[in-house]
Amino acid sequence: MRLPMSPTDSMFLLGETREHPMHVGGLVMFEPPEGHTASDLRQMFVDAIGRSEDEDVAPLWRKRAVRSLTTFGQWAWEDDPAFDLDYHVRFNALPRPGSTTELRELVSRLHAPLLDRSRPLWEMHLIEGLDDGRYGLYMKVHHALADGVGAMRLLRRALSTDPHETEMPAPWAAPDSSDPKRSVVGAAIELPSTAVRAARGVISEAFGLVPAIVGTVDRALHDRGGSLSLAAPQTILNVPIAGSRRFAARAWPLERLRSVATASESTINDVVLAMCSGALRTFLAEQDSLPDESLVAMVPVALRNDKNTGNDLGVLMCSLGTDRPEAAERLSGVRASMAAGKKSMSGMSTLSRLAASAVGMAPLAVGVLTGNRVLSRPAFNVIISNVPGPDTPLYWNGARVDAVYPLSVPLDGQALNITCTSTDDRIAFGLTACRRTVPDLGRLLDHLDAELVALEHAVGIPVAGNITDVETRA
Repeated sequence: MRLPMSPTDSMFLLGETREHPMHVGGLVMFEPPEGHTASDLRQMFVDAIGRSEDEDVAPLWRKRAVRSLTTFGQWAWEDDPAFDLDYHVRFNALPRPGSTTELRELVSRLHAPLLDRSRPLWEMHLIEGLDDGRYGLYMKVHHALADGVGAMRLLRRALSTDPHETEMPAPWAAPDSSDPKRSVVGAAIELPSTAVRAARGVISEAFGLVPAIVGTVDRALHDRGGSLSLAAPQTILNVPIAGSRRFAARAWPLERLRSVATASESTINDVVLAMCSGALRTFLAEQDSLPDESLVAMVPVALRNDKNTGNDLGVLMCSLGTDRPEAAERLSGVRASMAAGKKSMSGMSTLSRLAASAVGMAPLAVGVLTGNRVLSRPAFNVIISNVPGPDTPLYWNGARVDAVYPLSVPLDGQALNITCTSTDDRIAFGLTACRRTVPDLGRLLDHLDAELVALEHAVGIPVAGNITDVETRA
């Protein structure tokens, strides 16, 4: 049976080329249970594969994309009649000494190639050989099937908060009944059409979209924050990209960011943005490419809805303050920019927020839908996403999740993507970039760490170490 694919999902297939893969990924690092080794954990996965029949795989992971005369040339989903679990789940071993540098290079290579469209659009790679005793699981999934946020949530369904639970299902056998929210790239396509569809059925609300859009443009013209920016400078990050990828990641204790946020009356997301601001300022200065104007980040945010029953997804454009020399000034600027953006949306209806966000994301959506062409001047310089995760430890058959490092989708004009996710007591930064465009991505990790230290100094907090990364593990 073939089910029509949503227009949003099909756009990721239509817009994909060899130079612009449209899949996301995640690297999960496991600490083996006490008294066990990474080899024991590998055997657990081998046993899970041995227990899995193809029909035990959750329906989402069996779907493949098809189009033919019977679908009138449109993309649709069907259950793969020749599904082969062994093709999708693969074992990899790092060359000795198995440092995190080798891990980073392996994941960079695995993340670059296109997924095979004749099969379900996902792969899972189990990685052994790390000299620190951990075990890695790298997963890539096409954005048409699930976005980065959704893929991580699907993976978490296979995990437990009980360290003593055993006989747990493999990640590919976990239920997949819910419909996870879209990430910012998905929202870039989905929000404009959502706003239009909703407006068709609510005439009075449709009239309300006009002032929302006009107000969004007016705030951009006067640099007062919101979902649209007209002030982003041209940088070495805002150029056409190639298909090769570079990946680096690092995790910090979440409490360090929380302490800075508390001392400065900021949010944790403000601190994340300030870390990125200082790191990008130093990185671009090293390349002799720091513009005089501040960089602008597109930031997905969750906004309270009208009925206070949950959150709406929107985007804000944040001036990162990369033109300011002091860490405290950059944090203050980021806080003010985000506060102004949230205030601009505070009185809007859900539909108006959608419309305002759609205006800001239009360049990204147009780029994806038309082959990722680069505008003469960028609407923003970098996408920075922060996705909060569970605040308790997670386990798979007793193996503790050490960190989850997200990998996202660089685009033409957006050669670097920064995505963060928190798990338990850590926040992990995942940096995904075009290998040809962004040199020595590991340096950005060092600059992120230095900026966190600078922020701690700025607010009077004693500096504490304890970092883990995919470059050098302390």
